[in-house]
Amino acid sequence: MEIAPAPLIRTADETLLYDTLIEFGARQIAPFVSEMDKKGELKADLITQLFELGIMGIEVPEKYGGAESSFTSAAIAVEALATVDPSVAVLVDVQNTLVQNTILRVGNEEQKQRLLPELCSSKVGSYALSEGVSGSDAFALKTRAEKLENGSYRLNGEKLWITNGAEAEIFIVFATLDPQLGYRGISAFIVEKGLKGFSVGAKEDKLGIRASSTTPLVFEDVLLAPTALLGPEGKGYAVAIETLNEGRIGIAAQMVGLAQGAFNHALRHLHERKQFKQRLIEFQGIQFQLAQLQTEIEAARLMVYQAARLKDAGHPFVESAAMAKLFTSQVAERVASAAVEFLGGVGFTKEYPVEKLYRDAKIGSIYEGTSNMQLMTIARALVQE
Repeated sequence: MEIAPAPLIRTADETLLYDTLIEFGARQIAPFVSEMDKKGELKADLITQLFELGIMGIEVPEKYGGAESSFTSAAIAVEALATVDPSVAVLVDVQNTLVQNTILRVGNEEQKQRLLPELCSSKVGSYALSEGVSGSDAFALKTRAEKLENGSYRLNGEKLWITNGAEAEIFIVFATLDPQLGYRGISAFIVEKGLKGFSVGAKEDKLGIRASSTTPLVFEDVLLAPTALLGPEGKGYAVAIETLNEGRIGIAAQMVGLAQGAFNHALRHLHERKQFKQRLIEFQGIQFQLAQLQTEIEAARLMVYQAARLKDAGHPFVESAAMAKLFTSQVAERVASAAVEFLGGVGFTKEYPVEKLYRDAKIGSIYEGTSNMQLMTIARALVQE
């Protein structure tokens, strides 16, 4: 027994995408989730399968090899995958909502023609902003790009907490050209794997989403051609802010999927498990808890879809995105915690999936803007009214 989202909140194409990925997840991901979590890495051929499905370039125009679909479709894909494994979902999320959207928005035609077909068909991308000294203050960057006389750049510094770091071959890296200018001195660059002086550090040993790689990146006198500059010099701050606003919707979609997945596991258990000669699902106290949780999941889902559709329509969406990420991260934690309790002792063991989803849920209130940063965004909009 599972509770599936009502189809009326999606178009026919969106429903087909969701159902296809739910089926793919059950067949090609679910049997390997525990193993991937233990090893801290994705199954070897899984990324290839994701490319073959066509979901690694959802919004990219067909002329660059993508599916030319909507941002909402990208969020729905992330949601569907997250019901099975949020680690897989975040790889797809970063690829679509951060890396490719940045190139589509600010890249020149040469960069689009060179990078997007590979990102849609075979190469994983990564988005490198965070550093050891820049958490919520994301633009207190120490990574330095020095412009040389021939127009090239020399890159030095280190990035931390970089998602997809181990798998990626194309990185969007933010560095400062002039520290005296503050955020106005930041620029974005394309850095490709294999460049001399560029190395990827060891993967972090994380609490949750363990199969998703999180690594440091090290740049030691990395020489970049003038064509590596992504967008105008000194506009990296604006590039990153706009991208992260979109990325928050993707993380919110991940949290909705996680919550629904944990709920489904709990619901199946409650239908099967008996105590005092009746199924647990027949106790009114259990029913009321389930009703409350399912209501919150559906509310969270609608918030995500609203933010995504506002973005697709070209309307202001920043406040809606912040609300969606804030609320969905809270719901994911509540539902995953309740699922562990519903399963009792076995829910506390690694034998059952809800323990993993409980660990996975914590990251939702941290990455791509902490909950406090979302509250600040929402509050700022209220003050300005």
